[in-house]
Amino acid sequence: MESSFSFGVILAVLASLIIAANALMAVAVLLSINKNDGVGLCFTLNLAVADTLIGVAISGLVTDQLSSPARPTQKTLCSLRMAFITSSSAASVLTVMLIAFDRYLAIKQPLRYFQIMSGLVAGACIAGLWLMSYLIGFLPLGVPIFQQSTYQGPCRFFAVVHPRFILTVSCVGFFPALLVFVFFYCDMLKIASLHSQQIRKREHMGAAARAYRPPRTPSDFKAVSIVAILIGSFTLSWSPFLITGIVQVACHECHLYLVLERYLWLLGVGNSLLNPLIYAYWQKEVRQQLYQMALGVKKGLASFLLLLSARDGGPEQPRETSCHIITISHSQLEG
Repeated sequence: MESSFSFGVILAVLASLIIAANALMAVAVLLSINKNDGVGLCFTLNLAVADTLIGVAISGLVTDQLSSPARPTQKTLCSLRMAFITSSSAASVLTVMLIAFDRYLAIKQPLRYFQIMSGLVAGACIAGLWLMSYLIGFLPLGVPIFQQSTYQGPCRFFAVVHPRFILTVSCVGFFPALLVFVFFYCDMLKIASLHSQQIRKREHMGAAARAYRPPRTPSDFKAVSIVAILIGSFTLSWSPFLITGIVQVACHECHLYLVLERYLWLLGVGNSLLNPLIYAYWQKEVRQQLYQMALGVKKGLASFLLLLSARDGGPEQPRETSCHIITISHSQLEG
């Protein structure tokens, strides 16, 4: 019981941090979109929304973990909770992959990027992403082989979802997609290196910098760095959970459910807290917008404190001000 309570406290703190960080990031990205009108920032906004929904979804489990004695949850309600958590997690992972593909397209086809990735195409990609995410999340509810035959509370992931679901998602979706995006990353790194070599060659030959400059070259290595960090972050966060789930399917005698649900699952969910921190540090537009928001809050707080101090001063402050003005006026007249 004490272990369950501790897990509930950790879950509550993690959910609060995820919601707060991603909500702040969503506001900053939304303000940046109004200023810059960038399609790529729409994907960043979608990532913040997906991660915020993860925090909201896992907060529903906090009450069950903190209640003493453990309050039983109906199997249907528990299945729906896990479906929403899985859908939001799938949306977060798919958005990271979409961001990686967007950066790859921007480097691979810099002249045609804005023709290919229009606002309509970006909206269709986001809509298709959420449709696929909810199909993945609610798949255990419609496929009996992905459901546990017996349900024993309290509400946990593997209490209602069979590890076969993890095996299927990993082998059909996660790891093949990861290999594809590792190829994208290597190709992006190759293109960025070629662009850098071309610039050095032109500068060495004495050509003017304006004569030839590959489009979007200054941001090539920055885009590669962001993609590498995002892909590496969600790979390190979710791979242990997925691999251990596959081991559980292969080894029926191995009782790894506690490790999966208490530690490795939290590691995967924690990726939703890393994403806004990564963008706050690496994305220039987001970082500047967060700085401006902090300045606005600071000015508002200073004005509020000044107003409070003026109220506490009472009617004496206007007399002091008037006397000060009169003194200045007399000194000016004497001069």
